[in-house]
Amino acid sequence: MDLARTEVAEAAPRRRGSATRLWLMALPVVFFAVFFAYPVAAIVARGLEVDGVWRLGRIGEVLGQADIRHVLWFTTWQALASTALTLLIALPGAYVFARFDFRGKQVLRAVVTVPFVLPTVVVGTAFLALIGRGGLLDGLWGVRLDTTVWAILLAHVFFNYAVVVRTVGGLWSQLGPRQEEAARMLGASRFAAWRTVTLPALSPAVAAAALMVFLFTFTSFGVVQILGGPTFSTLEVEIYRQTSEIFDLATAAVLTIIQFVAVGAILAVHAATVRRRETALRLVAPETTARRPRGAGQWALLTGVLASIAVLLVLPLGVLVQRSLDTPGGFGLGYYRALASDDGGIFLVAPIEAIGNSLEYALAATAIAVVIGGLAAAALTGRAGRLVRGFDALLMLPLGVSAVTVGFGFLIALDEPPLDLRSSWILVPLAQALVGVPFVVRTMLPVLRAVDGRLREAASVLGASPWRVWREVDLPMVRRALLIAAGFAFAVSLGEFGATVFIARPDNPTLPVAVARLLGRAGDLNYGQAMALSTILMVVCAVALLLLERMRTDRTGEF
Repeated sequence: MDLARTEVAEAAPRRRGSATRLWLMALPVVFFAVFFAYPVAAIVARGLEVDGVWRLGRIGEVLGQADIRHVLWFTTWQALASTALTLLIALPGAYVFARFDFRGKQVLRAVVTVPFVLPTVVVGTAFLALIGRGGLLDGLWGVRLDTTVWAILLAHVFFNYAVVVRTVGGLWSQLGPRQEEAARMLGASRFAAWRTVTLPALSPAVAAAALMVFLFTFTSFGVVQILGGPTFSTLEVEIYRQTSEIFDLATAAVLTIIQFVAVGAILAVHAATVRRRETALRLVAPETTARRPRGAGQWALLTGVLASIAVLLVLPLGVLVQRSLDTPGGFGLGYYRALASDDGGIFLVAPIEAIGNSLEYALAATAIAVVIGGLAAAALTGRAGRLVRGFDALLMLPLGVSAVTVGFGFLIALDEPPLDLRSSWILVPLAQALVGVPFVVRTMLPVLRAVDGRLREAASVLGASPWRVWREVDLPMVRRALLIAAGFAFAVSLGEFGATVFIARPDNPTLPVAVARLLGRAGDLNYGQAMALSTILMVVCAVALLLLERMRTDRTGEF
């Protein structure tokens, strides 16, 4: 009898936990249904439905077009090439950060991560400054470079270097060298020991990093939009072109469906690799493996990694700053001063007002993302059943589904009461928050899962409400992670471009939209102002990230 009472008492908190999880899911599910699923479904329906009849045959018609097949081929090819090149260049960096201890390592780790949170518009502008319009490499050795594809690939390496370093390096730093040393003692060569011992242990992290890089490059927009010109288009760029320039919603809808299916498959495989990675992390005993480099080989590897970081990550940003200061009258702040003037043409307001607009929008988007993402992360804590895994996949979809489609869907779907928001300022923060929520979830979830569940159960048994359990047990332990999640949400919201380019009003442009508009207009002054605005945006994101790195601990989330 006593045993039965004990089992009933222990089961009650679990039942309350399941009910609480459903309540926590409610608001995020409603948010994603209204501001993500509904606009995407609306734009797809608008393109494929004619007089109430679905024209599914349009899919075959679109895929039969040679130019669309070229877009699909280039999208897939450049994503595969970008992923392979990123792994080739970044894996040595992951090893250095995981196994070497050297002066300035924490600062360098922050520097490596800065490109990841930079807006894609800034990344594209930085490489445009490096190779085009009289850039540093334009005309090198007497040969005028026409290397658009290489520029796109290197820009993707620049953007995703930190994904590999953090994802693979995080696991690599916890793999002790003892098993590999044992293999060496049994006669295996250094390479054979690494191939048979270390590589299998790292494979889940490498696969997870590769899939994330492929996802980001497969859906690339800002980088290809600026560097690719009219010749090279990814699916995302083509959706934008079909929607805003040609007004062919049927073709845009078909491309959206294709991208949605591809992203869903990528995320499904990524979810499996993440579970394998988490299992691998639980199977290793954390130990301090970082030591100062020893021997000429290790010092040469460290030097090579530092040189690659300087050339691939620091040089483009340095050239961006240099171009923003290189005025026709010599080096100076002329382009920055010009931001305060309004010529009545490209903007209804002075370009400098985009800075204040972006900060206001990003703060509102951060507040929304923290609330929605915090509730979602709390709901995902605990046993990972089928419902939880499906909910987790739903939260990741905005990272891969066309932001252009979401932005245009906002204009199509949210135009009638009670959701007539087309003239409301909140539309931009809502679109930005969709991108920020996955970063909040991925940052907070590992920390929440590290909290001992017995503490929650004990508080529940003692009569604490779910709100009080969260306030007294979870919040003190995740406060730092919450601040870091808010910082990442702020940085990615500040640089959101795909959806914002549709819904930002001409009299309230954001920084990325202002940069794109300036680059789309001829003249040295417009180009210089674009470089100046990109530099300002880069500095704001870099400062935010450096502050986050000072707060970060080794166990704070995936980003």
